Amino acid sequence: MENSGKIIVYTDGGCHGNPGPGGWACVIIAEGEARQLSGGDKLTTNNKMELTAAINALSAIYNTERLRNCPVQLNIDSQYVKNGITGWIFGWKKNGWKTAAKKPVLNRELWEKLDSLNSLLNVEWNWVKGHAGVEYNEVCDSLCQSEIAKFE
Repeated sequence: MENSGKIIVYTDGGCHGNPGPGGWACVIIAEGEARQLSGGDKLTTNNKMELTAAINALSAIYNTERLRNCPVQLNIDSQYVKNGITGWIFGWKKNGWKTAAKKPVLNRELWEKLDSLNSLLNVEWNWVKGHAGVEYNEVCDSLCQSEIAKFE
């Protein structure tokens, strides 16, 4: 049975200290259900956690065969990830994974994973303001904080 409904995703990542203990979380809303995923790391960065949240959300969708061909609206409060995946990455790849300043792209392995998943799915990237009362963004933030607390 093929599902043609749009999947709505919210993601968030963060750290206490940067680097420091970090957490990531996502909420995937599909087929009338909201599925929450989260995790963390003892020593990481905000950007790594933001990337990890998006990677885990898209991996979960891709690995669920009935959802794989559905359009995805991914809502993220990280301009770094949104701008990176929708714009900067094209230049990075063209320039051998170097920034405009000719420096190596940080978190390249995570960007490569995200780029691969993004190319396999039909993803619309949407920036949302963090800590502004957006319901599922707030849920993700709360899940992140719970993950971070496990390492403190």
